Amino acid sequence: MIAQEKFPERRDGGSKVDKWEVFKFSTALGSSAVTYFYGGWSGVLGVLLALVIIDYVTGLFAAAAEGKKGTGPGLKSKIGLIGIARKVFIFAMVAVSHLIDGVLGDSHLFRDAVAYFYMANELLSILENGGRLGAPIPPVIRQAVEVLKSKSGSQEGDREDASKEKR
Repeated sequence: MIAQEKFPERRDGGSKVDKWEVFKFSTALGSSAVTYFYGGWSGVLGVLLALVIIDYVTGLFAAAAEGKKGTGPGLKSKIGLIGIARKVFIFAMVAVSHLIDGVLGDSHLFRDAVAYFYMANELLSILENGGRLGAPIPPVIRQAVEVLKSKSGSQEGDREDASKEKR
């Protein structure tokens, strides 16, 4: 009887699903997945997410500006989808590194190192997008990129290798 009260019968014989119950289930499932794959949400992951979003948006603006000037292909859905796939890959790599942390018994060592690496890459990409838009770049931001590079253990060649893979 309780189930009938919670999910009353519809005229076609099916049950009406309460939207609030679906929301609660989805929230619980999402937070469980974040905890499993990332060890919970942290400031490092929040900053990485913000940089990924900012990079994507500035990339859209830069592509649109270049398309308008005739110096680039402009906005292309295929290029945009590839960009989204790259962003998903970033978070897949962070998840894999967290799982490796779990196997090795370390507390977010690899996860954070991989996140710092991608934060540096995203910052560099944002700077490149700013340059494509003709915006001045503050020196303190360039210094932040260097700090993130040193925290991730990446070398200058790592960024060049990553940009070659984009092509």
